[in-house]
Amino acid sequence: MSEIINNSAQRKEMLRHLLLRLHEGENPEALRNRLVEVLKTIPYNEVVEVEQTLINEQLLSEAEIQDFCDLHTAVLDGSIDLGGAKAIPAGHPADTFRKENEALKAEIAGYERLTGAMDTWDDAHLTGYLLGLRTIFNSLADVDKHYKRKEYLLFPFLEKHLITGPPKVMWGKHDETRLQLKKAFETLTSPLTTVNELKTAVATTCNPAVEMIAGMIKKEEEILFPMSMDTLTEDEWYKIYQETPDFGYCLIDPEDEWKPAGMAKVEKQTYMETDAIRLSSGAFSIEELEALFIHLPIDITFVDKDDKVRFFSHSPKRVFERNRSIIGRDVRMCHPPGSVHVVEQILEDFKSGKENKAAFWISNFKGRFVYIEYSAVRGKNSEYLGVVEVTQDITGLRALEGDQRLLSYEKSK
Repeated sequence: MSEIINNSAQRKEMLRHLLLRLHEGENPEALRNRLVEVLKTIPYNEVVEVEQTLINEQLLSEAEIQDFCDLHTAVLDGSIDLGGAKAIPAGHPADTFRKENEALKAEIAGYERLTGAMDTWDDAHLTGYLLGLRTIFNSLADVDKHYKRKEYLLFPFLEKHLITGPPKVMWGKHDETRLQLKKAFETLTSPLTTVNELKTAVATTCNPAVEMIAGMIKKEEEILFPMSMDTLTEDEWYKIYQETPDFGYCLIDPEDEWKPAGMAKVEKQTYMETDAIRLSSGAFSIEELEALFIHLPIDITFVDKDDKVRFFSHSPKRVFERNRSIIGRDVRMCHPPGSVHVVEQILEDFKSGKENKAAFWISNFKGRFVYIEYSAVRGKNSEYLGVVEVTQDITGLRALEGDQRLLSYEKSK
């Protein structure tokens, strides 16, 4: 076929066919040449649609696309058309992501300058080379903030719009990059005594980490950000903007502020229905909240600033029995006379701000080792709101040894 395909449906079908052939083992360079010959360029949104369709139709799994993600990038290199991409306003979350990428590119350029001169390295200057590489990788490690904002702020909204494949694949690539950065750090901080050892470290651990970061930048700028600009509403972007400072920034300190023009104040995202119990970091239905307290491996009792019992969790395995009759009672009346003076001392010290935490433990309470901790509960301005008692049976925890890294289910009793 010598005629260039300009029809969207035909383009997507051709790309789908080429990607399936890639997964069957065909040479990536040959497929890239074929793609350029037949399609010339392909709009970024069609690439996402094709990958999502392959996942939806179960022709390829997300794991397979993750494994072949870099080959997809190689096949599509130079062929993605960004002509229809929306402009990104200054200060917009996508603008912040993009500026972070520019800072990462600068670090990568510094790395390439340093390692590009490896042929001239000598043992006499080994310490200097190591210091330079450690400095660069210390900066590159900041990419974790960039990735976390994608994972916890951007991806949930893409999933809400039924774009599930690309976020999962990218998250998997993030984890691969994190692991490779960890390996690079471990190598660069190990006892390297010769330039040849350092060159080996660069080739085996440092180069792959840098290539992963550079590859993700390309995926973001050619696919993710243009697609996200098309998909998310202004309200959704503003919710991301509000949450962004909680995660921090990668290598930059944004100077521009952003808010959609003429937009009313937007509450922080909750992803919940309007009748939910809303908190600053999320929300629950009443049923979910009740179930959560029942299943926590701790017992909780909350006493308000007026020393009245306001709440207790009712786990079926509670250490100390509680019943609803204590709600509204003075906490002093809920303890044996012999221990009331201890309760009063805790309340006095917490209210005055002298102390914030008190811990007790009982080595044999009905055959269990019990840990009890009282913590002062304070508001945003450090005002005293009450005290929370947390009790836990730690008998099993005290018996733990070694590691448990493999999946193992606890038998129900």
